[in-house]
Amino acid sequence: MYLLQVQVSAVAQDPDSSYWYLPIAIQLIFAVIFVAGMMGITHWLGPKRNTSDKLETFTSGIKSHGDARQPMAIKYFLVAILFVLFDVEVIFFYPYAVNFKQLGWSGFGAVLMFIAFFLCGFIYIIKKGALKWED
Repeated sequence: MYLLQVQVSAVAQDPDSSYWYLPIAIQLIFAVIFVAGMMGITHWLGPKRNTSDKLETFTSGIKSHGDARQPMAIKYFLVAILFVLFDVEVIFFYPYAVNFKQLGWSGFGAVLMFIAFFLCGFIYIIKKGALKWED
């Protein structure tokens, strides 16, 4: 018994030991058991009335037409690129706006290079006609 306590205390002294992962492993086991148990209980106790309305594909109240596997127009993807260009990449201007005095001319050059890349993407979108929705 004393030997076991000495071994456990020796392991507990080592910070790189897997002993310190034991609480995480126990929590993970309990989480998996809880999730699996709740899924089993709801499946076992839940209502099981399969009607034709429940088995129909959900389409937000709009009648579906056509094949779901038909190719999409490239304009949807170009709008996605447009979103990335104007909504996400603008965030990269914030660090420059906050630190523009400390960055100096080298920071100004880097921002100009970023704006040039930004404009290349914008020109690409205009040339592809993503902003024209007459079709």
